[in-house]
Amino acid sequence: MPATLLTPLIKLSPKKTWEGYIGASIATMIASFTFANILGRFQWLTCPRKDLSTGWLQCDPGPLFKPEYYPLPRLISHWLPWKEIGILPVQWHALWMGLFASIIAPFGGFFASGFKRAFKIKDFGDSIPGHGGFTDRMDCQMVMAVFVYIYHQSFVFFQDYSVEMFLDQITRNLSFEEQQALYGKLGQILHEQHFIKP
Repeated sequence: MPATLLTPLIKLSPKKTWEGYIGASIATMIASFTFANILGRFQWLTCPRKDLSTGWLQCDPGPLFKPEYYPLPRLISHWLPWKEIGILPVQWHALWMGLFASIIAPFGGFFASGFKRAFKIKDFGDSIPGHGGFTDRMDCQMVMAVFVYIYHQSFVFFQDYSVEMFLDQITRNLSFEEQQALYGKLGQILHEQHFIKP
């Protein structure tokens, strides 16, 4: 495409264009959705390793890696041999992360560009010819690492709270008087809900 038709995204990083930004966003979302389906079928990537052994991993895939089936619209299914499509739940998470990566993560690159301009340097190094140093390839990871951690803790990771865990927290963190007050309050709640007969 001729350079005159390309629209600069921001003045801070003139080589980045709106066309490249939109194209990369669409490609990132398609790739994340597709690769999550492919990688989600390998047990080496889906089975949790609970020890330091090197044996072959085998497990029943978790709910994130079991396909959910969605019926196709009649207009589409009329022309196709199948009537529904199977999608792994992890693909929806990958799609959201791909969306964030394509829209927000480039701002890590803009930050790095501004940092380089402030110090009047072109690249952080020359280890990768034509692309600068290793740090130049990692500028977007600053934003993505924080987002992925928060997203995983908020929407993916299932925290299993057990009675034993609560009791352990109570005995370690509450004084004897606080434990007595908690016991009395729990008794009152159970009594009000008619779990304990008077």
